[in-house]
Amino acid sequence: MTILLSEIRTVATKPYPDQRPGTSGLRKKTKIFQQPHYLANFVQSIFAALEGFKGKTLVVGGDGRFFNREAIQIVIRMAAANGFGEILVGRGGILSTPAASAVIRAEQAFGGIVLSASHNPGGPEADFGIKYNISNGGPAPEKITEAIFAHSGTIQSYKIIEAPDVDLDRLGETRVGGAIVRIIDPVAVYLALMESLFDFPAIAQIFKDGFTLKFDAMSAVTGPYAKAIFEDALGAAKGSVINGEPLPDFGGHHPDPNLVHARHLLDLAMSDAAPDLCAASDGDGDRNLIIGRGQFVTPSDSLAIIAANAHLAPGYRSGIAGVARSMPTSRAADRVAEKLKIGMYETPTGWKFFGNLLDAGRVTICGEESAGAGSNHVREKDGLWAVLMWLNILAARKTGVKEIVRAHWAEFGRHYYSRHDYEEVASEGAEALIANLRAKLPGLPGQGFGALKVEAADDFAYTDPVDASVSEKQGIRVLFTEGSRIVYRLSGTGTAGATLRVYIERYEPDPAKHELETQEALADLIACAEKIAEISRYTGRDKPSVIT
Repeated sequence: MTILLSEIRTVATKPYPDQRPGTSGLRKKTKIFQQPHYLANFVQSIFAALEGFKGKTLVVGGDGRFFNREAIQIVIRMAAANGFGEILVGRGGILSTPAASAVIRAEQAFGGIVLSASHNPGGPEADFGIKYNISNGGPAPEKITEAIFAHSGTIQSYKIIEAPDVDLDRLGETRVGGAIVRIIDPVAVYLALMESLFDFPAIAQIFKDGFTLKFDAMSAVTGPYAKAIFEDALGAAKGSVINGEPLPDFGGHHPDPNLVHARHLLDLAMSDAAPDLCAASDGDGDRNLIIGRGQFVTPSDSLAIIAANAHLAPGYRSGIAGVARSMPTSRAADRVAEKLKIGMYETPTGWKFFGNLLDAGRVTICGEESAGAGSNHVREKDGLWAVLMWLNILAARKTGVKEIVRAHWAEFGRHYYSRHDYEEVASEGAEALIANLRAKLPGLPGQGFGALKVEAADDFAYTDPVDASVSEKQGIRVLFTEGSRIVYRLSGTGTAGATLRVYIERYEPDPAKHELETQEALADLIACAEKIAEISRYTGRDKPSVIT
């Protein structure tokens, strides 16, 4: 064991007013985090919001983006100074978000600090982030994040150990003050967990039989995991994983696995050279993209298909207890839950809302329309888990992605669904738009917009069925008599201005009408969304930044 000479210091500081965590922790431009004391203030505020951690274990890791290593050294020295007994760190400072959750659970740690801005770009001019995960492996609930924010507004000092940097690249133990810092293999715990859930021999057999995969790790955190799982453990051809080395700036690319930033995968999947499955994950490994040969699978459809077929994987063979989805996610999974006669829960956006349901055993599968799906194996969404679930389903059903999707639509109906994002709009305009919508809500029911008639309109509020906590103002819903709906909400994951997200959904039970282009099928609802919210007036935009 290496022992680093050290002493605890108390450092005077002043509050920063902008440290309120969003749906996935605190995200800002990297330069903001590099300000004097900025990161340390927030870390000390995390510890101030917690009780009973003296001598306990803290898991620390990140997605490898710029400033990740420096931030981890600060977290290590502060955790040791504040009394944690053991600090587990992924080698190289790397831990995907789902792997961090898995390690917290496997090691029965007190909690974990994840350094990531997820799918946001990385680099000195880009974004950085930090969040705290509790002992179940999931993101901290609002009562903790609000306590963190409250302390950040009054902080006067923080504790830190002055010591040399810990060697993050060497497995083993180092003593820093009264704490043991243990550098662990970032892949081992996660790989073992995946082997316990999925039929690796059956998946390996389809690769032996010629099944082809192209997985884009987007120069982000999942590269080492994907190579170890797909190529080494399952036998996919070498080169099946592309952009597999985590880079501080993600190779200059935007590590968001959507049809804009991963367009090359869509083009490949629609070409004559298409592999059987194209897939991707994002900056910190919690999102996924699934595209079969000639068939893009929307995240909402993917959640529903996974729920309908989860029993094909060994870890879920006894069935699933229930399904949960975020409110803006399409209602495709609802129809599966209804047929399976299991619980269906609609929550606000943010994975932390699924934690209570998972811990209480009410649900097994969870998902969000923003390319996130997962299960009770961890308390985060999990990109590689979703890809493995699809591989398990394909191996068991012995058919292609397109055939599985079409069969699902034929059985359950198709939910035409799209999200229109207006990114980095002026915050004042976006907030005025939402305020105007809220003022309109009482008068919307009964109004007609062409052939569409509003049945109901509300500002979604959620009462947690486990602890009875209430979350209000979680998104504005406009529901139409024929079953369609429009949802408006401001995102909490951006770092500049505001992002307005508009979700449009129409259910079509008739298989003869399942081959329409999505934007065409939703055209009247898209026009209606503009008219009701006056989007161009408040945002100054005549079209979305991104359509998914």
